Amino acid sequence: MGRRAGRGRPALRVSAPARTKHPVGRTAARRGGRVRDTGGMSSRPARRPATGKKPARRAQAAAPAPSAGAPPRQCPCGLPAPYADCCGALHAGTALAATAERLMRSRYSAFAVRDAGYLLRSWHSSTRPPRLDFDPDVRWTGLEIVRTTGGSAFHTEGTVEFRARYRAGAAAGEQHEDSRFVREDGRWVYVGEAAPPGR
Repeated sequence: MGRRAGRGRPALRVSAPARTKHPVGRTAARRGGRVRDTGGMSSRPARRPATGKKPARRAQAAAPAPSAGAPPRQCPCGLPAPYADCCGALHAGTALAATAERLMRSRYSAFAVRDAGYLLRSWHSSTRPPRLDFDPDVRWTGLEIVRTTGGSAFHTEGTVEFRARYRAGAAAGEQHEDSRFVREDGRWVYVGEAAPPGR
């Protein structure tokens, strides 16, 4: 995902805030540590030039992550819809992400509700980690989509640049990443970080 909280940063990339490399990253970062390969939520900070990218709407503040075992009412991804009708349907397998941005949002929500199974299923087979471990001290608090390229119902690949905010204990942080998505067996999946934002 993105940036640092205090002294380090968790990642939304392939993994979730965890002890492996990344959340939206391969393994998740420990509290205060950096997470790489967060899986759709990545980890390097940096600003990316807007060239060739279309601006995306700023997401509404996401609802705080729910306590274990209790699904949130409002979807954590920031869209104005109940979790059950939004990312919850994708997590349950009753709906599919129609765009790369939708998949990115659903992966962020999966980190927020700690759904490791969905994160692994929505990861490309060539970059998917064997498992994900979440850091119990990290709580995802908001998602902003910065811009996207491709990734529509008519594309086979695309990128989504985002900023994901989190809290690790008393420290607040942000994960900033430009993630790459492709279709695998017809479905959108997360591949990895397209490039550090700003380069």
